Formats: sequence, structure tokens, C-alpha cells
Amino acid sequence: MSLGLNRYHQTGDLHFITFSCFRKRNILGTYEARDRFVEIFEQTRKYLFHINGYVVMPNHVHILVSEPKSAPLSLAIQILKQRFSRTRTEDYVWETRYYDFNVRTEPKRIEKLRYIRRNPVTRGLVTEPGHWQWSSFNAHATNDAHPILITR
Repeated sequence: MSLGLNRYHQTGDLHFITFSCFRKRNILGTYEARDRFVEIFEQTRKYLFHINGYVVMPNHVHILVSEPKSAPLSLAIQILKQRFSRTRTEDYVWETRYYDFNVRTEPKRIEKLRYIRRNPVTRGLVTEPGHWQWSSFNAHATNDAHPILITR
């Protein structure tokens, strides 16, 4: 369930989504956990949403995605969170709710992508955005293969 103002959900609408680990715990704090989350995230592509950007942090995730064609975005996020939770031993992995911001303009899309790219640097995890491998930064900056297909 999303937090905030009433949202408009139409196929193709762009959303900046943030969801957190339970009580801000570092459940995504290991390479293995982040790698597994990225793998499961790519598997959710069958819901046919386009991923414009993402970053997997130790205790939260930001994604910039379009509204799926085949299911509500909330269902796609629920399934993503459930699938990852099944790989964990903790009783609670995620906070129940998530933050959903409708992105309606190109300047706002660019702002959200910059935020996603800078988040690991701002949090002191790396000195350059390209050094954080659990982000869409390198997919945008290079043409190298990337574990998640990014819509450019």
C-alpha cells in the first residue's frame, strides 16, 4: 500500500517508488542479499513495467518505473517483496507500506534519476556513483551488459 497523496495509475505512468526494510534494518546489507534482490527484480519484468532507474541500498530501495500493462504497480511491488522475503530467514523483511510519487515532467524524471544515482554517495557507501554496482547508473553511463534491463 502506498503512502502520500492520491495517485493516478494509468498504464505507462512513471512512478518514483521507495520501500524500506523492516525498521530500517540493513537486510540488503550484504553483496549476496543485494545480488539476489536484483535477480528477483529482473524476474518481475514479466509484469511488463519499464525500469528507468533503481538503486538497492542496505536498508531501502528506490525505483523509477512505469505503471505495468498487465497488473497494478502495487501488485508488482507486492510480488517483488514477497519473492525476496522467501529467500530470507527474518520474520519481517519489509515495511508494509511504500512511498509512491507520480513523475509527470521530464525535469522531475531527471531529478529522480539524479537522486537515485547519488544516493550511495550521499550515504557514504562509495565516492562515485559508478562504484555502486546495485544501481542503474552504469547502465545509463555505459553500454555494458547490466543485470536489469533499463529503459532509456
